[in-house]
Amino acid sequence: MSAWRQAGLNYINYSQIAARLVRQALKADLRVEAAKRDEVNVKFTQWKDGKAISMYASGFIISFLNSY
Repeated sequence: MSAWRQAGLNYINYSQIAARLVRQALKADLRVEAAKRDEVNVKFTQWKDGKAISMYASGFIISFLNSY
C-alpha cells in the first residue's frame, strides 16, 4: 500500500501537498513564476429537467505558497 494511502490521503490530496512543497522549495525568482501558474478556472452549470438553466464561470487565484 502507498505511504500516502496509509496516511489516510487520497491521490488528489497527496499531489496537492507534494506540489505545495515543491513550490515552497523553489528559489524566489522561480517561486514567482510558479505562482503565476496557480490560476484556476471553474465553470458551474445548473441543470433542471435535463436542460442547463444557468452557467457561472469563475476565474480565481489559489496561492499555496504560504498555506502551511
